[in-house]
Amino acid sequence: MTLQLKNVSLVRDTETHIYPTSLDLVDGQFNTLLGTTLAGKTTLMRIMAGLERPTQGQVWFDGEDITRVPVQKRNVAMVYQQFINYPNFTVYDNIASPMKLLGKDKKTIDDAIHRVADLLKLTPMLHRMPNELSGGQQQRTALARALVKEARLVLLDEPLANLDYKLREELRDELPKLFRHSGAMVVYATTEPSEALLLGGYSAALFEGKVLQFGPTVDVYSKPDSAESARVFSDPPINLAKVNKAHGQFSLSAGAGWAANGEAHALPDGEYTVGFRPHHLTLTPHGDTSVKVSAEVLLTEISGSESTVHAVVDGHTWISLSHGVHSLDKGQTIDLFIDTRKCLMFDDKDRLVLS
Repeated sequence: MTLQLKNVSLVRDTETHIYPTSLDLVDGQFNTLLGTTLAGKTTLMRIMAGLERPTQGQVWFDGEDITRVPVQKRNVAMVYQQFINYPNFTVYDNIASPMKLLGKDKKTIDDAIHRVADLLKLTPMLHRMPNELSGGQQQRTALARALVKEARLVLLDEPLANLDYKLREELRDELPKLFRHSGAMVVYATTEPSEALLLGGYSAALFEGKVLQFGPTVDVYSKPDSAESARVFSDPPINLAKVNKAHGQFSLSAGAGWAANGEAHALPDGEYTVGFRPHHLTLTPHGDTSVKVSAEVLLTEISGSESTVHAVVDGHTWISLSHGVHSLDKGQTIDLFIDTRKCLMFDDKDRLVLS
């Protein structure tokens, strides 16, 4: 099964919502669209579903051009962050509705509903009406309806956003397994890099209507094509700074420097952009590969067993993420340590040259 976008774009009233995009999504894997709000994730999904017609380009599914095929004639299921259920149907009948339209027999419907209801913790609610449910329960009902529909294309637009933490974690683990056996092509939209990594599969990094990079999720995370792609795939935001290479050394304007060893040694002398994620900028050193910089604390956020420190280094705001509880005062001068083994280097054209 294949889903291809061929040079697809969408322009409304002279405003470009999707820039020319070509994507070959991967069958048997979760295909994740990752980006902030207004990055274009939902718009791309609506084009895939047939709810929007692209201004130019084509949508191909299983070798067939379906660009002008209306959504009613496509076997597609879509679940939004904003749950949609039939208000006059019970939870059972909401879930059963697509199977009834397909003419499934009562036993098949009943077995499928109880199986998915058990997975989504909906069994006690099957005979309730949607207005008797919490927001999370209504979202689970919408998700269950998509699961039993046996659609060839399933589009999940931030479907777990309204669920409590424990259930969200359970479903992140279960959903890829469930859809792997369904035979459906699955596309999943999220704003959270951590969710994309947990789901695995393949990911597209989106920013302001552009697909910056697509590939195996781990590769897009660890080897971003550009600093822009690295920004999309980092939460808290990746730290970026200018660095100069000369005489076998990298030097930051903050005064810190380190040897350009290994593959870095072959890079031409000149100016680069160095990127390092917050958990590679810490309050304690990482051994002899660490570089120390002086910083002024702006804000400290303590969450569970981790501390996030927002600090100013040479006029730039950086974010540090360290294990343990660290109570630091605003304005306090501290030392932060960059793990140079984890640095990404981008050239003056914003292309990755070292990871």
